[in-house]
Amino acid sequence: MAWVILVLSGVLEAVWATALGASNGFKRVVPTIVFVAGMALSMVGLAFAMKEIPVGTAYAVWVGIGASLTVVVAVLRRQEAASLARLGLVLGLVACVVGLKVVS
Repeated sequence: MAWVILVLSGVLEAVWATALGASNGFKRVVPTIVFVAGMALSMVGLAFAMKEIPVGTAYAVWVGIGASLTVVVAVLRRQEAASLARLGLVLGLVACVVGLKVVS
């Protein structure tokens, strides 16, 4: 259950990171609310997962999922350029996250 919560918390990290960018420096209300709620829920989930998963592993997985999804969302929304190098590096992050799950 801790791994499921950790993955969901990583997804929420991408939600709050994307909302932070959309908030325009906290000038837009809805993205700001999504940012605060997403960040709070993401942190609570991370803290819960850390009860069973070692801190270093949990944090690396959380950041890896959040960073990967944030890049994917930005590319899909055409806010960042897509390239083979970027795709390869994001896939490398995902491979590392999967690897940490396998060895844990």
